Amino acid sequence: MTVALAANAPTCFDIKSAQLPLVALRVKSARLDQVAEELVAQYADVPDFFDNDPLLIDFSLLQVEDVGAVDPTPMDFEALLQAARGLHLRPVAVRGGRAVHQQLGQQAGLVLTDDVLPAKTSAAPAPEAADHAPAPAARVETPAAPLSALIIDKPLRSGQQVYARGRDLVVLAMVNPGAEVIADGHIHVYAPLRGKAMAGARGNTEARIFALAMEPELVSIAGIYRTSEVAWPDEVLGKPTQVRLFSGPDGDKLVMDAIKP
Repeated sequence: MTVALAANAPTCFDIKSAQLPLVALRVKSARLDQVAEELVAQYADVPDFFDNDPLLIDFSLLQVEDVGAVDPTPMDFEALLQAARGLHLRPVAVRGGRAVHQQLGQQAGLVLTDDVLPAKTSAAPAPEAADHAPAPAARVETPAAPLSALIIDKPLRSGQQVYARGRDLVVLAMVNPGAEVIADGHIHVYAPLRGKAMAGARGNTEARIFALAMEPELVSIAGIYRTSEVAWPDEVLGKPTQVRLFSGPDGDKLVMDAIKP
């Protein structure tokens, strides 16, 4: 027999699980002062790159068993926090690393967790066989529609910079030397690309760069970059080309493919 019990529910609030889109800073060096310096050097010229985004400081790439590693001081950790805040990031959590990293995070008022992850879409696990009745179906929330591409239809001159936050960037005119085009998604340049192009700016390794005439000063995908200091291959120089990121046993590298009609 099923018995329904009366319950009192609050009328002014309710508690639900939530998933926050976090920016993850994956620390690869035990020298946090150097991490802070490189972070500022990388993004100081793009003051609007971050928009008060919550930040997860991830130390999981550091070797926990490395007894010879230099322990960071509270001053080093505070320098990293200040560098992040100066770039409009809000440190909220710490993951991985040694006990000293977690202690410093706790002293700074950050959440210590191995469960908080950057938001991503993943397939649901297959249900296990069971003899009992199935649980009620979970409510499915329709995700927000992605932003449409940012379209630029005028030439970009030296010193100009365009950033497509959270979407693709389409440029219908020339990107001149000294100009920069940046996107969290793909970059399409339907004209000569002679400045700098940085796709997947927030770590999207699937992002690509397309140009009708590839003659850039620099191309970058998810932080992996190459400059014109090394001559571009004749097979792609000045020709329709795509740039993509390839992950192999020797690490990540950029691959340029001529686009054939």
